[in-house]
Amino acid sequence: MFGIFSKKSTIYLGLDISSTSVKLLELSQSNGRYRVEAYAVEPLPPNAVVEKNIGDVEGVGEAIKRVVSRSKASSRTAAVAVAGSAVITKTIEMDAELSDDDMENQIVVEADQYIPYPLDEVAIDFEVQGVSPRNPEQVEVLLAACRKENVEMREAALELGGLKARIVDIEAHAMKRAFDLVKPQLGDNPEDLVVAIIDIGATMTTVSVLAEDRSIYTREQLFGGKQLTEDIQRRYGLSFEEAGLAKKQGGLPDDYDSEVLQPFKEAVLQQVTRSLQFFFSSSQYDDVDFIVLAGGTASIEGLPDMVEDKLGTPTIVANPFVDMSLASKVDANALANDAPAMMIACGLAMRSFE
Repeated sequence: MFGIFSKKSTIYLGLDISSTSVKLLELSQSNGRYRVEAYAVEPLPPNAVVEKNIGDVEGVGEAIKRVVSRSKASSRTAAVAVAGSAVITKTIEMDAELSDDDMENQIVVEADQYIPYPLDEVAIDFEVQGVSPRNPEQVEVLLAACRKENVEMREAALELGGLKARIVDIEAHAMKRAFDLVKPQLGDNPEDLVVAIIDIGATMTTVSVLAEDRSIYTREQLFGGKQLTEDIQRRYGLSFEEAGLAKKQGGLPDDYDSEVLQPFKEAVLQQVTRSLQFFFSSSQYDDVDFIVLAGGTASIEGLPDMVEDKLGTPTIVANPFVDMSLASKVDANALANDAPAMMIACGLAMRSFE
């Protein structure tokens, strides 16, 4: 079992291990309102994580140690996530009278029907979703399976960083959980909307479409903000690290906006358009009501307006912290800048309160 559906026992740090950084968030909750107790972002060594797979456990572990130290977080237990593409999920029906232990035993016995990997290489978890609409004597059970190495690499990296991995979630689930905090920003009756959440990370763009408050479509494609860093690097003869800093802090030559940033924004727009076309061609839908941009690239000035103007669809940048209070040690400006990139970390930290 790998803990997607583990029950609450303590405060979990939300720890998002992406391609270029480790993001940490610690939340508390009082009277139904969240408070940010600690947060930090720490860069990873180049190629430590490639396409959501950890290749350099020591490098990631060291970055985790630094991000924990910088954040001054109090908890040492964490929730992490694996990419949706690394997980197989399937809804099956089982006898409603079975205990959890009996269900677990039966799932292990029958798992080879659902999972195309040798069972000794797989971590499995399940959660009862409710009574089957087809048969009241059965329940629907959501089964999730992931290669053990994906889980074990994350556990090992966290251990090196001084943390204990208590929950391994799925990125798309964490994103949807954090999106619940963004929904009020979409106006009245957000549950009735078809919403495309477009998470543009450093190397990967993930599109999740929600309808009737359920995830109905997810797709990952290789594209991200790293392309802009590389464009800056090439044009101005900088190192990758210098280009990354200049992208965030400014100070680039006057032609940067027109020659580098604008073409990149147009490439983002093209990716967003293409992603939605893939969704439309594989579903009954031919439109979405709202676009929510997430990930570090969403912070680029003018990007949401450009998407909204070109596609005619209301577009906002995700910020799950709008209604949260902050501990005095949390830098409000830095958190606001990083907010769209903190969605997965936020969704993981929220596991403490389920």
